[in-house]
Formats: sequence, structure tokens, C-alpha cells
Amino acid sequence: MLKVKELLHQKGNDIFYVSPNTSMRAAIEMLVEKKVGALPVLNENGLVGIISERDMIRFLAEESEAILEMQVEIFMTRNVVTVSSETPLEECMQIMINRNFRHLLVKEGNQFQGIISMRDMVKILLSDRDVLIQDLEKYITGSR
Repeated sequence: MLKVKELLHQKGNDIFYVSPNTSMRAAIEMLVEKKVGALPVLNENGLVGIISERDMIRFLAEESEAILEMQVEIFMTRNVVTVSSETPLEECMQIMINRNFRHLLVKEGNQFQGIISMRDMVKILLSDRDVLIQDLEKYITGSR
């Protein structure tokens, strides 16, 4: 059973984040530049929230472009659901499905480790399944 730590290892250790006082405009620019769908919000004490592209679109629709100069902390999700690097990916997917979000933050104690997305999990799980199928085919045909 694959765990978060294996996904983070395969995905790489690039961590993109914003601070609570970052403008929404700057956060949107970072999402576009880094080609990610959500950004953790970190301050000097660690993880304090998350802001996703879905959040940004919703607030833009409700409040208009005036939000672009406002700070991320006004709009971020504060009660962030996190998992540890030892959490099985199937459990992560279930959390994301039940809670209706696409990004999950990884923490060990108070230390932020990274972010995983539903897309990241599907990609690694499909790859793992393909390897298993190939191994089974080799076993069945005796071509190990």
C-alpha cells in the first residue's frame, strides 16, 4: 500500500507557498507561474491556512476584482486538514472525496512537508497498478 512519503519522493520536494499578508493578485500570479492549484499559507510559526484556485474564483465571483489587492489571510481556509507522510494514499483519497477538496497538506508534527493533489495520487496509483499488471503477466507467462 503506497503512502504519502512515496508520493512526495516521486513528485519532488518543491514547496510553493504564500504568507498571510500576500495579496490575492500575487497569490493568483504564483498559482499560474508554478502551475499549481493551491498554495499553503505559512507564517513564522508554520502552517496557518490554504488558498486554492477554487476559493479564489468563488471569492472573485462574490466580491468582484476588489479582492485582488486584499490579503490572502482574509480568504484562506484556516482549519486545514493535514495528513502525515505515513498516511496511505487510499486514505488520503477518501478524505478528499468526503471533504470535497482536491489538495491535502502534509505535516510531521508542526513541520510542513508538502502538498499533494488528487491528480498526484491518481498518477502514482495508476503507475503502481501498471507495474503490478506487468509483474503478473511476467509471472503467468513465465518470462521473469
